[in-house]
Amino acid sequence: MNGTTIDRGAMTLLALHGIQGTRAAWRPIVEAIGEQARFITPDLRGRGEAFRGTCPEDYRLRAFADEAAGVARAQLGATPFVLAGWSMGVSVALEYLRLADAPLPEALILLSGTPAPGLSNWFQGCGQALLEEIAERERRLGLRAAADHQAVAWTWEKIRSVDHRAGLSAIALPTLIIHGSADADSPIEHAQWLADGLPNAELEVIDGAGHSLLSENTEAVVARMRAFLADLESTVHNNKKESP
Repeated sequence: MNGTTIDRGAMTLLALHGIQGTRAAWRPIVEAIGEQARFITPDLRGRGEAFRGTCPEDYRLRAFADEAAGVARAQLGATPFVLAGWSMGVSVALEYLRLADAPLPEALILLSGTPAPGLSNWFQGCGQALLEEIAERERRLGLRAAADHQAVAWTWEKIRSVDHRAGLSAIALPTLIIHGSADADSPIEHAQWLADGLPNAELEVIDGAGHSLLSENTEAVVARMRAFLADLESTVHNNKKESP
């Protein structure tokens, strides 16, 4: 695992990529959001130059969450931050919040995700058919950089049984959910599961958008993130002033 820190503004985002992506998936947002945020965008295992597993057990969702928590502890300390995830990064973020010793974020930003990956339309096959699906989906999503195909297959094997829906009500953090109305990979009902389950969530639907919000709908995503972060910064600032 390695992470890139990009200094921009006062608010810090720990941003997690999807099952086939790398930290490069967040590059359009990082480049567009200007001075408002500082980004930490790690490559999780099996991606970029990060640790390469040797079997499916190395790609359990808890392992991804532990890695994200390690980045938070090493690079954030007591700094307030927002935990953001796109696609599988949403599942990693939800699993992160189940860790007892992980630094707690101020808020969440969840894009194109699902609380139940196995009910999504990411992949259907197994074995060689799954590897072929992975290659086709990589092309279809137009990923700037892509994960190792075997790592993706092993990741899918371990996360397809995950279902976070029952635990959403315990997550009281302010949450921005951004989803495309035409997302064929994580249909809009998956965003609604998140919005209905999380007690302090707002759902922003981008009409006609698909799964690749970060690269294909950058301007709309950034506009919604800017407004959310501005409100959050104001709240954090006021809370600091009121603290004894």
